[in-house]
Amino acid sequence: MGNILVCDDERSICELLDITLRRDGHKVETVTSGDAAKRKIDSALFDVIVTDIKMPNVDGVEVLCHAHQISPESAVILMTAVDDYEAAVQAVKAGGATDYIRKSPGLVDEVKLAIARALTKVSLSRQNFALRRDAATRNSLDNIVGVSPALEKLKQTIRTVATTGSTILIYGESGTGKELVARAVHTCSPRAAEAFVSVNCGAFPETLLESELFGYVKGAFTGANQNRRGLFEVADQGTIFLDEIGEMTMPMQVKLLRVLQERTVRPVGGTSEIPVDVRVIAATNRDLDRQVADGTFREDLYYRLNVIPIRVPGLRERRDDVPLLANHFLKKYAPAAGKSIHAIAAASLDALTGYDWPGNVRQLENTIERAVALETTNELHVELPAERPKARAVAAGAESAMTSPTGSLLPEGVNMESYIEQMERSLLQSALAQTNGVQVRAADVLGISYRSFRHLMKKYEL
Repeated sequence: MGNILVCDDERSICELLDITLRRDGHKVETVTSGDAAKRKIDSALFDVIVTDIKMPNVDGVEVLCHAHQISPESAVILMTAVDDYEAAVQAVKAGGATDYIRKSPGLVDEVKLAIARALTKVSLSRQNFALRRDAATRNSLDNIVGVSPALEKLKQTIRTVATTGSTILIYGESGTGKELVARAVHTCSPRAAEAFVSVNCGAFPETLLESELFGYVKGAFTGANQNRRGLFEVADQGTIFLDEIGEMTMPMQVKLLRVLQERTVRPVGGTSEIPVDVRVIAATNRDLDRQVADGTFREDLYYRLNVIPIRVPGLRERRDDVPLLANHFLKKYAPAAGKSIHAIAAASLDALTGYDWPGNVRQLENTIERAVALETTNELHVELPAERPKARAVAAGAESAMTSPTGSLLPEGVNMESYIEQMERSLLQSALAQTNGVQVRAADVLGISYRSFRHLMKKYEL
């Protein structure tokens, strides 16, 4: 049995079909205008929509187009009189309508048969989607390598929440694979056939991030020579992944909150709202609870994002997966390097498993890639990475450099502003030296965002 919408400007036909279809066990709603049909389609999901073609103001073809846009899974059956028969045939040939029926004394029986055919088609379509989704789920979750209890729990969570449309907030340390989890959720969801759009909120200045997310119109700012769709529009019907959401500035948080509440975006320089149907998945390696308490992250946005929290465990919490991951990366990089390395030395594998991996899976991958590049035999020998420099060690070095000859930290007559500037400059230089000039890693060492690091680099002309 199905959920049926009947639309005809003749009230008697609506009443006749309502009584007949309800007797067959269908759930039926009737409307007598195309406008009313469009409103119903906006507010509810129908298995089958039966509509007359010839109606005043909004005709059946417009209802068909609206249904195809808003509810593409719904089957649409057109009822026609002799004079609009050609329009119905063309609508079916164009692929929009599922079937058409001529209004005749046998209208009721024809409608019942057409609905039965349409429901069969809808059922088969849903079964096919379920099979494709199951296959996609297996393939997507296979990309998350590991069999540890912590990872199996994570995979089960992905399977469970993927079927919902709720907003997800993914927590996890840097390098744990948060984007991989977000992609798995998307691939396992009913939106899998639509776009997955990823954006790093910490990689853009505030003004550029706004235009990237929401788009802009011609003339909105210097260089805006044409209209451009934002990433929310690009992801319409699909999923948008907002990585490093904790880096977003307060003004941008307000604008994002409005999008989540209203489900519309306004391009930079535009005056009209554009509706979007997007599932939002955000991720962070920061403590958002603390940021909310500190006043650097909006509490209302936090609750909008944290509908379904997912925590990605660090690699040290799933050591059983290290051998699997190491061999996975070996198979990935050895052929690319043109080397016949068949296994990892037992001693190296034990060492890899016992290491804490502060950089998580990303660090392990880099370690294996480097070992493959340096290996000259058919067995991989891995040198563990040096301990990651800590921000406090860098700070200690900077403080040591600024200590006065007498041993006191603050020289007499110190100017606080100047002293802080010298300290910041020294910290930047020390972090760059520790990371061989790699700015992203240097920012991580200091515990600040890359955007903040770049700002300080520019400030001190480094």
